[in-house]
Amino acid sequence: MSKIRFHIAVSLDGFVAGPGQSEENPLGIGGMDLHEWVFGLEAWRKPHGLEGGGVNASTPVVEDSQSNVGATLMGRNMFGGGSGPWTEDDPWNGWWGDNPPFHTPVFVLTHHPREPLEMEGGTTFVFVTDGIESALKQSKQAAEGKDVLLGGGANVAQQYLAAGLVDEFELHVVPIVLGDGERLLENVGDLKLKQLRAIEAPGVIHLKYRVIK
Repeated sequence: MSKIRFHIAVSLDGFVAGPGQSEENPLGIGGMDLHEWVFGLEAWRKPHGLEGGGVNASTPVVEDSQSNVGATLMGRNMFGGGSGPWTEDDPWNGWWGDNPPFHTPVFVLTHHPREPLEMEGGTTFVFVTDGIESALKQSKQAAEGKDVLLGGGANVAQQYLAAGLVDEFELHVVPIVLGDGERLLENVGDLKLKQLRAIEAPGVIHLKYRVIK
């Protein structure tokens, strides 16, 4: 059965990005440290077109997060390009390079219309301007029975959690304190959860939850 799910790295004090986010520093001050545990894994490097990498207790978690994904949803900030209308003479084509790691249709929530953007490797960015439910409906149709992955950022996850549309999520809890930035679990309503698993790995603890509806 198709699920709506997300996974995200989070600091001990609940932030998924540090303060001072910008186009030059999209994860803010200290935000990149949230992902150090994954960058050296073969399971992360291979989909990004990189060779080598190691295997540890995080490997099956990463492989699980990548499996059975038929479409991805993300916010404008995660796609990139700043706020406001798209620049026609020099449009932003995403943080992800010419061959993005998604290899599925990706639906980008935005207030500004734009034609779909086809990239290498099977990734097509589709820009949705009529809200989260429309984006989810289009994503589920494109996924053809597979899961829809919420790619982030925090605001997108919050909107779908508050609307009761998320089935599962996994937090990759990293032992750092950011002190400020973009917090994940705010404005999500009366959220009730069932813990599915807890896995300790080098530099991170993985906590997976099902949303009780």
